[in-house]
Amino acid sequence: MATLSRLLVSWGEGQTGAFDDLAPHVYGELSQLASGYLRREKRGGTLETGVLVHEALLRLMKQKPPTWKGRSHFYGLAALMMRRIILDRARRREVAQRIHQRLGPPPGKDLPRTNLTLPGHLCLKEAIQALAQRHPQAAEVVELRFIWGFREQDIAQRLGLSLPTVKRRWRLARAWLRRFLEPADGP
Repeated sequence: MATLSRLLVSWGEGQTGAFDDLAPHVYGELSQLASGYLRREKRGGTLETGVLVHEALLRLMKQKPPTWKGRSHFYGLAALMMRRIILDRARRREVAQRIHQRLGPPPGKDLPRTNLTLPGHLCLKEAIQALAQRHPQAAEVVELRFIWGFREQDIAQRLGLSLPTVKRRWRLARAWLRRFLEPADGP
């Protein structure tokens, strides 16, 4: 217990190697914590306990030297990191499903032959990149709204735009992407 507190303080003070010394001391407890989170996770998750622990430790390590208020503060932040990792993965899975549901199979004749075998989300990525060349703000709105799930109000605040402008950019982007992604002999 004293060793863990000392290592946390050393890491917080920016001493090199303190994190490397700390990791073996906390790995077991973090594994138990991760295992509990993953047991409660919805079926179909592909995340493993060790991967979740390592990802949480990497995120903690990337932070500026923290000022730990103690052992419980460290474990609380590690738990928060794990929940965020699980949520991030779930969001990515949902986005991929949403893209395939909305766009269906990849587009056909109006795009180069090489795109015919790409999954729907890769075609969408290309479409957003093409949109960004002509309408950069509209592409930003698409990424924030469609991919990251932001609300229009949040997008307006984040981009420093008015709400009506965000709505116009969203309509423009949807129409442009629909035209870009529809097959030439579409409905």
